[in-house]
Amino acid sequence: MDDRPDSRNSQIIGRREFIRAATLAASGAVIFGPHAWVARASSVVNSRKRLVLVFLRGAVDGLNVVVPYDESNYYESRPSIAIPRIGEGAVLDLDGHFGLNPALASLMPAWKEGLLAFVHSCGSPDPTRSHFDAQDYIESGTPGIRTTPDGWMNRTLAALPGKHQPTEALSVGAVLPRILSGSMPVANVSPGRGAARPLPLDNPRIERVFDSLYNGRDPLSKAYQEGRAARQRLLGELRQDMAVADNGAPGPEGFPNDAARLAWLIQRDSSVRLAFISLGGWDTHVNQGSIGGQLANHLKPLGDGLADFAKRLGSAYDDTVILVLSEFGRTVRENGNGGTDHGHGNVMWIMGGPVRGGRVYGRWSGLSPADLYQERDLAVTTDFREPIVQVLLTHLGLSAIQIQKIFPQRLTFSGHLSTILRG
Repeated sequence: MDDRPDSRNSQIIGRREFIRAATLAASGAVIFGPHAWVARASSVVNSRKRLVLVFLRGAVDGLNVVVPYDESNYYESRPSIAIPRIGEGAVLDLDGHFGLNPALASLMPAWKEGLLAFVHSCGSPDPTRSHFDAQDYIESGTPGIRTTPDGWMNRTLAALPGKHQPTEALSVGAVLPRILSGSMPVANVSPGRGAARPLPLDNPRIERVFDSLYNGRDPLSKAYQEGRAARQRLLGELRQDMAVADNGAPGPEGFPNDAARLAWLIQRDSSVRLAFISLGGWDTHVNQGSIGGQLANHLKPLGDGLADFAKRLGSAYDDTVILVLSEFGRTVRENGNGGTDHGHGNVMWIMGGPVRGGRVYGRWSGLSPADLYQERDLAVTTDFREPIVQVLLTHLGLSAIQIQKIFPQRLTFSGHLSTILRG
């Protein structure tokens, strides 16, 4: 071995990159994000309070999710895709003005129990209708700024008290999302049945070589050892879950299955504080449908999965807040293809044990032509960060100073969401 400084440095860097590449290489596996293979101290934090965020990529049509069925402008603007006010497939009444899409019937018990709320006319203050930019701004938490280096959920993780470990934040998805990118360690769990697929490092021969190479007490060796231990714990839990739940039969596909697995992990690992799932397919330019069709077919498994997720969490649901949001809404008027185009204001869902539900929050501006944003879209009257800040303050117990680091832009809040959670 060449012991010259330059050569040794390049070897160390090469080893680091090899570990990282090997860890990230296989899709469909439990992996650690860009910094997550450098596992931190493994003490479990005391608080069990957690936040789960479901991101609907593609811009879901919030006006057909929480429907302003008491407004004639809604039906005049959507002659073929509006959800009926009465009759077969009618909206499920929420408060006499808004109704829930019937595809989400499985969530009505949560509404009636006061554990589900909505914030309408909610969204990003940035006017972009680009999916790429809007998603980036939601995930970075800095609308209009493309250079923010990390995501707001990673910054939230850094602000949480106690020593951190990789399983404290989980992402269900093929790759680590922007919202969880940053300096803090994050565990990535691939969706579907590939979640426990072996990595190159799980090969016994490779594992023995790396275990021997990094068996010291230096920082790099400790990082490797802690990362391997965290991965083995997650894999063990996932394999046990599959064996118990499947009972020899193939499991269901899609979100309900992933949500059930996430609930299983949360129940058994009290260190999980943050979790993130993103779902695609919400860009309904063509054949969106009304009580049936593309949107309804996406909403039903989402609603069923959320309802089942809450049930599977058991007592952990009392300390869990679930947010569902999208990058922007869609046009008030349907287009010539039976769909809707990129819009502005949308609806955020807030669900969980600490939620003061049974209410549609936010300042509703209405759908008359004079009230629309740029004469075509639902206006944004509540910054998407306002309900998130309430969750971070009231539920996770962060301070105003910590919030300023998570959302560094100066924010002006209306204060009408201060009671959305039980203190």
